[in-house]
Amino acid sequence: MAAPRDGLATVEAEGIAGRQASSGVEAVFPSDPATPAPLCPHGPTLLFVKVNQGKEETRRFYACSACRDRKDCNFFQWEDEKLSGARLAAREAHNRKCQPPLSRTQCVERYLKFIELSLSQRKFCQRCQQLLLPDDWEKHQEHRVVGDISITQLKRPSQLLYPLENKKTNAQYLFADRSCQFLVDLLSTLGFTRVLCVGTPRLHELIRLKASGEKKSNIKSLLLDIDFRYSQFYMEDSFCHYNMFNHHFFDGKAALEVCRTFLQEDKGEGVIMVTDPPFGGLVEPLAVTFKKLIAMWKEGQSQDSSHKELPIFWIFPYFFESRICQFFPSFCMLDYQVDYDNHALYKHGKTGRKQSPVRIFTNIPPNKIILPSEEGYRFCPLCQRYVSLENQHCEHCNSCTSKDGRKWNHCFLCKKCVKPSWIHCSICSHCALPDHSCGGPKDGCFICGELDHKRSTCPKIATSKKVNKAVRKQKQRKSNKMKMGTTKGQSTNHTSVTRKKNRRERAHQYLCS
Repeated sequence: MAAPRDGLATVEAEGIAGRQASSGVEAVFPSDPATPAPLCPHGPTLLFVKVNQGKEETRRFYACSACRDRKDCNFFQWEDEKLSGARLAAREAHNRKCQPPLSRTQCVERYLKFIELSLSQRKFCQRCQQLLLPDDWEKHQEHRVVGDISITQLKRPSQLLYPLENKKTNAQYLFADRSCQFLVDLLSTLGFTRVLCVGTPRLHELIRLKASGEKKSNIKSLLLDIDFRYSQFYMEDSFCHYNMFNHHFFDGKAALEVCRTFLQEDKGEGVIMVTDPPFGGLVEPLAVTFKKLIAMWKEGQSQDSSHKELPIFWIFPYFFESRICQFFPSFCMLDYQVDYDNHALYKHGKTGRKQSPVRIFTNIPPNKIILPSEEGYRFCPLCQRYVSLENQHCEHCNSCTSKDGRKWNHCFLCKKCVKPSWIHCSICSHCALPDHSCGGPKDGCFICGELDHKRSTCPKIATSKKVNKAVRKQKQRKSNKMKMGTTKGQSTNHTSVTRKKNRRERAHQYLCS
């Protein structure tokens, strides 16, 4: 995945803590925004609000949709803030400065020239992560340059480029060959002829390799990714520089039309979207973007096909299941563990907490998806789907309940299966880790405390806003009274204030002597 991503090692902790925290940041999507969102180098910003459980909503602000760390993109603007013309001009200049050094057209022209060069002339600068033409060689003399770049290497740019390693913004974890091969074979078995690869560069590469190989595949793919370096290796109809958090095409309407044409080809038949978003990103902005891509696909459908859904594989950690299903109720989670080539812990074959937490969420019926038995998956006739070997069917839940690959235990008090490391807590009245904090923050909505929704979709949100407004007015009246009282009593209190000040000064002198 070539989009901003927090480290996989902290993903599970973040996923769980994010649901239990007493405060957090949520994205806000006004149904009818009065003004367009301001722009940062990564496209339109998102509107956020910091919420605290049991407290009133705070002031809303705009921030970058893609970067979690303000060191990487320091954009910040209050929603109601008015900017001067000078500040707006400075911001536009900064945004232009942060754009890639070469335009999309220039990248294509350079690529066409590069492949015409002899093998000995094909060079790649590892420091600048750039394909070099003969005219560029002199500028890169002091850099580490690799020569003899073959056509095979050009077809596997994810192996030629260094993975970005900033864990809060650009950490790239790329599919292992095992997972990538499984996905390609599965897509072929299911009969898809086009794959929209959103943040899955390695899958895009393998599909194209199979299409140009000896046993030619009839599957085509289009890559949408925020890593502009891929612009050097693909033509306009194969890659679009894209931000999946705000549905922004960096190359404008031309790129948007490439995506639209790809989705609507053959009246929208035979296409699937496969996406591997950054795990550290908020689920709601991703869901909003994916629904826009679905709407783009539906534009090419006839009215008779209005009931159809765009097939999707959303690859994400298992502990986000409830959030994903909140936005896409038709989705289910497969047991298949997706692993990554350049991650030390989450790889296939590991056991316990070190196995990959990454799963496939899809709206394709699970009984149609065959998972490889040689990797430890079996078919459950009761659930009518493939599950991992340790995922045992619970007769009380009437389901194969494990989410993380381990055998879960049924708790009769909670009336559900829980992780084997959890025990039932009589104080909390639910299962949790043995060393959990009983007085800790609770799951669920910040407004009403219910577990089945978040604050933004709470049915009591209107009442909460009225209460918060009344509380603010009451605080304002109290503040005004205190100010008036202070003004009236200023002369009376002056003597006592002077005495206190003198006492503090004498105490300070004594301590310093």
